[in-house]
This record gives sequence, C-alpha cells and structure tokens, in this order.
Amino acid sequence: MSQIKPIAESINIMGKRSGTAMKAREAGPIQEMAREEAKAGAAFLDLNIGPARKDGTELMPWVVETVQAVVDTPLCLDTTNPDAMTAGFKVVKNKTGALMNSISAQPERMQRLIPVAAEAGCNVVALLWGPDGMPRDSNERAAMAVDLMMALAEAGIPNEKMFFDPIATPITLGCDQINSGLEFLAMLEDIAPGANSTIGLSNVSNGVAEHLRKYLDRTYLIMLMKHGLKSAIVNSYDPELMAIATGQRQNLIELVFGMIDGHDPDPAKLSPVELEHYKTYNVLTGKSVFSESWLTL
Repeated sequence: MSQIKPIAESINIMGKRSGTAMKAREAGPIQEMAREEAKAGAAFLDLNIGPARKDGTELMPWVVETVQAVVDTPLCLDTTNPDAMTAGFKVVKNKTGALMNSISAQPERMQRLIPVAAEAGCNVVALLWGPDGMPRDSNERAAMAVDLMMALAEAGIPNEKMFFDPIATPITLGCDQINSGLEFLAMLEDIAPGANSTIGLSNVSNGVAEHLRKYLDRTYLIMLMKHGLKSAIVNSYDPELMAIATGQRQNLIELVFGMIDGHDPDPAKLSPVELEHYKTYNVLTGKSVFSESWLTL
C-alpha cells in the first residue's frame, strides 16, 4: 500500500485562526487545531511562526508548550529565525521524534542550526535552497543534497534522520521545475541511502483560484509518491488529500502511477473523480496547457 507521513501545515502565523491566536497568546484555538490535525491522521504537526524577528524566542516555546499540553503527535518546528528554533527545541519533550524545518544549503543557516539539531537528536528537513536560491534542475538539487548530507553526517546526524525537500514550485510558472523535483526524488536513494524526503505540497497550487487548489495538490501528491516521497507538508483539513496520503485511495494512486508508466487510460471509461486526476496529471506534466479551466476542458 502506497502512503506517506502527513505533516499538518495549518498552525501557521499566516493563518487567520492560528495567526490571530499566536499574536494574542490565546492557547484555545491553537490547541483545538492541534487536536483536529492529530485526529485527521497527521504524523507531525508543523508549528510555523515565520521569521518572528521581534518575539520569536518567546513565541516558539509558547506555541510548542501550548500544543504539547493537548497532543502527543511529534512536532515539526518551522521558522526562519535560528534563535527562535533553538529556543523552541529547548522545550520540545520528544526531541528525537521531532522535525526541524528547515536547514537549507546556505552556509550561515547550516552553521547555526546543524549543531542545534545534532544536540537535540531530531529529524531535519534538508531544504534544497542554496546561496544562489532555487536550484535550476535535478543535478543542482543532487549537488546541494550531497553538501547537506555531508555536513549533517559530520555532525553525527544519520541519513535516516534527514528529510530532503526538493522544493515544489507553482504550476503557474510551468512544469519544468516540477519535473526536476520528481527526477531528484527518484535519484535520492542513490545519493543518500536510507534518507527520507518531504515537500511543501501546496506550493504547487500557489496563485491558483482557491477552489481549484485541492485538485492540483491531490494529484501532485500521488505523482510524488510514485517517485519515492516519504512525507509531505499538507492541508490536513482536506479529507480526500489525507485519504490519499494514508493509502486509502489505491484506485486513484494506481491510475496516476499507471499514467506515469505510460499507460494512458480511456477518459470515457473513467469515473468523475478519476477524470479529475487524469486531467490534472496532464496539466502537471505539461501534456496539457495550464489554465484555470483545465477540469472543464
């Protein structure tokens, strides 16, 4: 059965419900969301406070302790503020089961955060974003992955604790980078045997009309699973997406896997849901030109 570990993304400083609660230090809404995400089947809860330049070293520990008070689900700490990340990990109860999101292939971030991760014994999102920004293709991703793997290994962090993120890009920018990310995932086992992978899934639908985003996210997840994806940062409030992630939609998974293997189905014989995935797969791979009417064409 094909499945991945979902990392629930919704406790986020940018979210209306959670962001308002974080700014007001109101525990109730955040704890309610933590319970909801855990019940939905999340393997990790991502706690994203963004850059939090002014109060990150106080906010991150507060969010961690607020969530830990009501659920035992492993946590994924998410911030671009290294001091906030360090402060947050000091109060994480299950450090070895937690996830640090993220250490990019940028020297200053590696220097600041690798020692923190090594001391905590936590899992690490190894983000394939370098000094010059976005890698151009799968080969540049592979080179960054090797650099990150070597630096993490030198600090005593084993491959099994690494979650490489090839970075999802919006379909509105075309499918070249989407294909490069998939190519990298297929290479990962040879680059870093035993390592894991993850991705910010909803980036692929960023900029698309809100009511259409779920279709892109769902099909893209299946495509990533075919190429060996082990986990993904997802919207746990989409029950259909969570059903795919946890292996409950094998018919849809097999449909998309078959298309990747070159078995093009007869659209006339597909159910309405299968047809959604068929059309969306063609858009994500560049077989059809993307427009916001792709499902009705």
